[in-house]
Amino acid sequence: ARHRGAGLGGGNDEREQSLNQMLDELDGFETNLGVIVVAATTRPDILDAALLRPGRFDRQVTVGNPDIVGREKILKVHMGKVPVAKDVDPKTIARGTPGFTGADLANLVNEAALLAARRGKRSVAMREFEDAKDKVMMGPERKSMVMSQKEKELTAWHEAGYAIVAMNVPSADPVHKATIIPRGRALGMVMQLPTDDKLSMNKTEMISRLAILMGGRMAEELKFGADNVTAGAASDIQQATRLARAMITRWGFSDSVGPVDYAEDQGEVFLGNQIVKSSHVSEETSRKIEEEVRKLVVGGLDSARRVLTEKRADWTTLAEGLLEYETLTGEEIKDLIGGKRPDRPDDVDPGPTSAVPVIKKKPRSEGFSGEPEPQPT
Repeated sequence: ARHRGAGLGGGNDEREQSLNQMLDELDGFETNLGVIVVAATTRPDILDAALLRPGRFDRQVTVGNPDIVGREKILKVHMGKVPVAKDVDPKTIARGTPGFTGADLANLVNEAALLAARRGKRSVAMREFEDAKDKVMMGPERKSMVMSQKEKELTAWHEAGYAIVAMNVPSADPVHKATIIPRGRALGMVMQLPTDDKLSMNKTEMISRLAILMGGRMAEELKFGADNVTAGAASDIQQATRLARAMITRWGFSDSVGPVDYAEDQGEVFLGNQIVKSSHVSEETSRKIEEEVRKLVVGGLDSARRVLTEKRADWTTLAEGLLEYETLTGEEIKDLIGGKRPDRPDDVDPGPTSAVPVIKKKPRSEGFSGEPEPQPT
């Protein structure tokens, strides 16, 4: 039921004919027939307008991501299919997975069960759920990747700077975990998790977010010098620029530009929404927007510099801790800065074992000559 195009892709294609036929069929029901047509989509933005007119699909129910209560109930349903240890608390897992959909939670339970099976356990414990949550959120660990000592040091100081800025700016989500073990495409990662479900973001939180995103780059500059800054902050700079541009062009957080929507049109060409890219922004306004965006990003960089200069001792402690332990939770980071070293038990998990089952050899029977017995055909 995609929006019918402007003839660019040919007005006689099968998709448009199918939509016309469906609209015709929907008009064919009598009022007393007792037929209800139900449909679902994940892309309501591209539906044809004729489909949503009264008499067709005229009731719309928006289904969002589940809240903490919904996540707990969904987790209990999926946990009923696997043997779960006594220490597993669905409410704790639900609190630590904001924004997860039902499919994400099913995948989380499945990953935890796979981890438990690889470790030779008969039940899935809380440790497996925590490791599975990290894998789903941050990507799988690439333990086989060999990093030089120089790369490890640079990554540790980068991620420590990111974490210290996140812990010392107003209105920021708590740091959940910091690691210098490569995950996914990143060499290291700092993960923040909100304490509850967030539905909106205010200006203070956005400015704090800009400072956090610039924390890694500023850490590299302060520690290793401006000439030794790497390209590791490319993704952070991209996110900061997008956020700053949205603050100016969509949400009106600039006095000089004003509360006017200057965001670019994102129409699809083959839907006839954006055949020729037209700009309704003057050169002077575009220059103002660029200046305001740059001002916001540079302001975040300056905030990160101020925090890292003031908290140099904490930053150094955390970087050295990451080099020693490689992965630290939010609580361990607070303890380490407070002077308490993380308590790491010696029975460290050996990691995933072979997925191929071990078959025990049967004892040889008496009189076995070593030749295979003939099998009946």
